[in-house]
Amino acid sequence: MAATSIKTKVEIQYSDLTITDDQLISKAKKAYGKKDIKDLNIYVKPEEKMGYFVVNGSDNGCFDL
Repeated sequence: MAATSIKTKVEIQYSDLTITDDQLISKAKKAYGKKDIKDLNIYVKPEEKMGYFVVNGSDNGCFDL
């Protein structure tokens, strides 16, 4: 049986903040600044208006939402 592709969109809303999953990924990639991303985990703390990321299991950083 073939897998069905589902179009998804995630949006985080908190107080006056609205940000999508695509925006989070873009901000994390820009903050990381390198092209060799194989694995990207993003953690969002909307109360701090910050995003934190781990790239390839070891490199980490943060960005403003």
